[in-house]
This record gives sequence, structure tokens and C-alpha cells, in this order.
Amino acid sequence: MTPMDRHPDRRSPLVFDTTELSRRAGTMREVGRTVPAPADLGLEVIAVPEGSDVELDLRLEAVVEGVLVTGTATVQLQGECARCLTGIEDEMSFDLQELFFHPGREVDEDERLVDDESIDLEPTLRDAVVMDLPFTPLCREDCLGLCPECGADLNDDPDHEHDLAVDPRWSKLVGLDVEE
Repeated sequence: MTPMDRHPDRRSPLVFDTTELSRRAGTMREVGRTVPAPADLGLEVIAVPEGSDVELDLRLEAVVEGVLVTGTATVQLQGECARCLTGIEDEMSFDLQELFFHPGREVDEDERLVDDESIDLEPTLRDAVVMDLPFTPLCREDCLGLCPECGADLNDDPDHEHDLAVDPRWSKLVGLDVEE
């Protein structure tokens, strides 16, 4: 059984009842709901904290093929800058769009079905968020990062310098006085 085939758990806040749409093309319902974020929603460097609020603003429309869901999900993000490792907290909105097909139709394995007059929006939310998260999040666009020699935060001291590096093969000669 693939994730697309599992029956939705009606207790989940991301499962929506579509009974009132009842296969009548053109019927529509708008839904605003705040739900807790599921686990592992994001990447290693930036993610939505589990249990934090996800604000959903959705439109569920009955179409001939099934139920079309469009809308946005607004989430809180936490992570760290890929250059300077400073903590990042931000809010971001993601567009959601998914067509859930009525049972009995031939669908591809990555397409979702209306199951027992319910749709599970968690995979759609997960796809939208994870695909749009920055692969290398930055605390700011012009982040200078860390000094590759000593690890100092270059944002705090942009003029940070080191003495000229001495080739390790010559390091024993550094302290010798040389007469001309």
C-alpha cells in the first residue's frame, strides 16, 4: 500500500470532509482553519516546528473529476543561516493546489483520491512546504558568513583580518633573526 492509498484518519485536523460537495460540479466551500504542524515538515536546516500553528485558507471545489483544493498555508519557520549559523525565525506562506480524484477513475500513482468522502491535505501541505523552502537559508541576503580560518562571525566584524599565513614548511624560521 502506497501513501496515496492509505485511508485518511478523520481525527486528523488536515482531513477534510467533502460530503456536502457530493459530486455536484460547481459546488464550492471556503475553509479557514488553524491546525498544528505535522512532524518533520521541512529540511534539516530550516523547518516548521512540530505542533506550531499552520493557518490554512482554502477553497474546496467540486469538479467533474473530483475535488479541487486551492489556497494558502501560512507557517512559522525555524532554522539556521547556512553561512553564519545564526538562528532564523520567519513566517512564510505557501500556495496549495491539488486535485483529489473520485474513486473509480484511473489515476497515476502520485495523484490523490477522495476516500470515503474525505481528503487528506497533509501530503499536499508537505509537498508545497518542502519544495519551496530555501535549500540554503540565509539570515539576510548580504550575510558575510564565518571566517574560514578562525570561525569568527564576519557580520559582527566585517574588517576581520589575520596576519599573513606562513607556509607550515617555513614556520620554524619565523622566529629567527636574519642579518642582511
